[in-house]
Amino acid sequence: MRPSDRTPSMLRQVTLETGVNRYAEGSCLVSFGHTRVLVTASLEEGVPPFLRGRGEGWVTAEYGMLPRATHTRGRREAAQGKQSGRTQEIQRLIGRSMRAVVDLRALGERQITLDCDVIQADGGTRTAAITGGWVALKLATRGLVEEGVLKSDPVLDHVAAISCGIYKGAPVLDLEYEEDSNAEADANFVLTGTGDIVEIQATGEKRGFSRAEFEALFGLATDGIAELVALQKAAIGG
Repeated sequence: MRPSDRTPSMLRQVTLETGVNRYAEGSCLVSFGHTRVLVTASLEEGVPPFLRGRGEGWVTAEYGMLPRATHTRGRREAAQGKQSGRTQEIQRLIGRSMRAVVDLRALGERQITLDCDVIQADGGTRTAAITGGWVALKLATRGLVEEGVLKSDPVLDHVAAISCGIYKGAPVLDLEYEEDSNAEADANFVLTGTGDIVEIQATGEKRGFSRAEFEALFGLATDGIAELVALQKAAIGG
């Protein structure tokens, strides 16, 4: 039924390669099938003006697609002089997802920026960026604790994300582009390692979908994210 011959509940092959940037405090090259995203975590002393003097830090993200990440070359947004609405929405989602599991007071008045660059896109770039972004963030904060910059690790839990959708009438997990572009409904789920909901984005693309169908998608996402959290744990060494 599926283009990749996967069962409805099967993830694409997921890899989380760490230490891919020698200069960044944390880095991860994440692959969900043919989708590949490079994420780096960078520490900056100081926080945005609205947080100064509050004794809290900030975690934010920037997202972009390289010109040949898709079938045809796209212009760099910097060359166009502005970011698209899609780009802004995705990077805000990544930032919110990270902050949901970070003790900003423990971070102190410092900012960690996650730069998420899509090398190749085949569906699920935002969910890959969140899943790999957590790995880069955790490696960065762990290193800062080891160096004595931070007294304790501000990352309190895992966070990961996965897409689900209704494709040819059936709920399926982890949509690749062909499925995503033809889905009757699709959703992105962001959950913590303990199963708490951070964010759910769900849309009926070609028709409305029932509560039973939504619950089926949620069940697929819960199991899929449990698999992703296990991969995150393996990537950071426990």
